[in-house]
Amino acid sequence: MDVKRSIRRKDDEFRAFVKRVIMSCFFKIIMISAVGSNAFFTALWTSYDIRYRLFRLLEFSEIFFVSICTSELAMKIYVDPTDYWKDGYNMLDVVIIIITFLPYAFRRFLGKQFTYLHVADGMQSLRILKLIRYSQGMRMMITAMRQTVYTVASVLLLLFLLMYIFGILGFCLFGSQDGGDYDNWGNLAVAFFTLFSLATVDGWTDLQKQLDNRDFALSRAFTIIFILLASFIFLNMFVGVMIRHTEDSIKKFERELMLERKMTLMEEKQVILQREQEEVSRLMHMQKNADCKSFSELVENFKKTLRHTDPMVLDDFGTSLPFIDIYFSTLDYQDMTIHKWQR
Repeated sequence: MDVKRSIRRKDDEFRAFVKRVIMSCFFKIIMISAVGSNAFFTALWTSYDIRYRLFRLLEFSEIFFVSICTSELAMKIYVDPTDYWKDGYNMLDVVIIIITFLPYAFRRFLGKQFTYLHVADGMQSLRILKLIRYSQGMRMMITAMRQTVYTVASVLLLLFLLMYIFGILGFCLFGSQDGGDYDNWGNLAVAFFTLFSLATVDGWTDLQKQLDNRDFALSRAFTIIFILLASFIFLNMFVGVMIRHTEDSIKKFERELMLERKMTLMEEKQVILQREQEEVSRLMHMQKNADCKSFSELVENFKKTLRHTDPMVLDDFGTSLPFIDIYFSTLDYQDMTIHKWQR
């Protein structure tokens, strides 16, 4: 029989404080400002003239960005070291932190002449992806894209099969070395690139003109049929699938947002009801110990303690089970008090 040892942390108060700091709007503003300013300075870094003139400022912005992102990572892992790794956006933050340190590691251990150092520098543009966490709209689009993976893969597979068929057919019709368009149809790889240009309708007239100059009888029918199938059917199908799933994601997001607002409203109601129940109990206790006060005076004092003035909080207030429970408890206390007075 396996016995699970429950490890209880002794820093619950400090961990709760760190969690409040992370979830605060002020901390989110700091993170958005850090990422945005770093993206701006990275754009300035692409100019050699500005890079040399503002070297110290760019270096300070880099240190600030690395420090704030590393601190955020450490604080989130400290708050919840287990569930942190279950969130996809947290994993994205970890990947961005690793990418951030890659240029420093390459320069330190492999030297400044490392072949792929410029690739590591170029990957720093991925830092701006940290803004996805703080934008509900971008998260909604990511969710829509994740839901369309299977359908989009099916559409792309069909498009690949279509391009494969027309690629072989185009090679056989137009790819001959003797009088054929060998540059555009000479092998399957080149034919795929040509078909991609036809599918996007980018420069297809120039490609067709080269075929017309060589007097291929079936070239125009070949081009028109492929453009109709690839561009007007498959690509529009791809766009339609994305739009449909995006609309579904928007509706789901709106339902979740409405549910979250209702839960927040219920929590506010529970807090108010609990405070009023405690106040009623306190007043009833005061009534038992103070013979000089009448029940009407205690009721007036109770009315002064009511502080909820938001009309939304009172929505369906009288039909909630906690209110009914407190209401009947209050009536019982009143009956007991009247019975004591009568005695």
